[in-house]
Amino acid sequence: MHIILLSGGSGKRLWPLSNDIRSKQFIKIFKTANGYESMVQRVYRQITEVDRDATVTIATSKTQVSSIHNQLGDAVGVCVEPCRRDTFPAIALATAYLHDVKGVGLEEPVVVCPVDPYVNNDYFEALKRLSDLAEEGQANLSLMGIEPTYPSEKYGYIIPETADPVSKVKTFKEKPDTKTAAEYIAQGALWNGGVFAYRLQYVLERAHQLIDFTDYQDLFAKYETLQKISFDYAVVEKEPNIQVMRFAGQWKDMGTWNTLTEAMEDASIGKAILNDTCENVHVLNELDVPVLCMGLKDVVVSASPEGILVSDKEQSSYIKPYVDAIDQQIMFAEKSWGSFRVLDVEDESMTIKVTLNPGHSMNYHSHNRRDEVWTVISGTGRTIVDGMEQPVQAGDVVTMQAGCRHTIIADTELKLIEVQLGKEISVHDKQKFPLEK
Repeated sequence: MHIILLSGGSGKRLWPLSNDIRSKQFIKIFKTANGYESMVQRVYRQITEVDRDATVTIATSKTQVSSIHNQLGDAVGVCVEPCRRDTFPAIALATAYLHDVKGVGLEEPVVVCPVDPYVNNDYFEALKRLSDLAEEGQANLSLMGIEPTYPSEKYGYIIPETADPVSKVKTFKEKPDTKTAAEYIAQGALWNGGVFAYRLQYVLERAHQLIDFTDYQDLFAKYETLQKISFDYAVVEKEPNIQVMRFAGQWKDMGTWNTLTEAMEDASIGKAILNDTCENVHVLNELDVPVLCMGLKDVVVSASPEGILVSDKEQSSYIKPYVDAIDQQIMFAEKSWGSFRVLDVEDESMTIKVTLNPGHSMNYHSHNRRDEVWTVISGTGRTIVDGMEQPVQAGDVVTMQAGCRHTIIADTELKLIEVQLGKEISVHDKQKFPLEK
């Protein structure tokens, strides 16, 4: 089974734990035997449990690549969008990537689904059946329609011709109001969860009809010039030969704090105290200070270096315009080599706590407009400064002047405090270099 997972999101609806780098799918809230896992970790684990040989490719923006590799390792395929152009260009690029880079044949079935549904393993068993339907080729597109549990305004609707497990599609309906949604459901309508399958050649041909490109590399180079358009508008709603497969298992969209907290096993993650008078209260605390809640009802509290949210759960769905008005520097991010957390920001300095995973290293790089000082607080590793390698351990201090090329390699988990000093401190002031062996 070839699966393309669409990993988008601007990180606004689950502020302050999410941001442009860490969207909702990377927040670790699902309890496991060894701690907590994120949505993307949960979905990837479920896919491999159902189909050990599945080929998984995540279509995503370049800002999310480090988080993906941090949480899933290097085995998963990643198709990077140079910029956001909606779902049709993203799926076209990922399909070309599968064919031209990964060598997937034109007749092979491909399944596309969001990266963040909250589902059980029967959902991925259904994806295998959807893949088989695509391979049989009786329709150009095979959709998964979710059996609705209530008349929702959040989803589009698929109206099938019959009530059979697999049916031709009669029509599609846009997101309705609640009353209209109830009327659709009475007609046998299904939620459109953005899950579908096709033979690779079908979408590749549709892409060539709508976009002038030769292959994956050419499409990647032209990506910024492409029209922003959804796959539904560009392909699905114009395709006459289309069928839908019903799915009646658990399926939840974890798009808001209200829905996300429904999936939490515990009332709190992180340092939190809730007294006995609290009802339906959830706390997610990433700060190293306790949060105390007393006498609250139907409230979510979320705290991170980015900010603190205290909200009625229903009202939390309307967070986006308020977050849009906040001009906040990213204070935490996961990288392919580890993570960093900003501790302090001044006019001419920034202090950051950096954690490198064992065996990983930063890029070999330099900064033109700032000096840096590293103080190792735990672990062992090696620094390379202008080509000179030296071992480091807790207590060592390394100073790099502006223009100096440098990196650090972790032999064990390595933690350090990085102090940036300069009048123009910016994430864009970075030049990467190949590391001479």
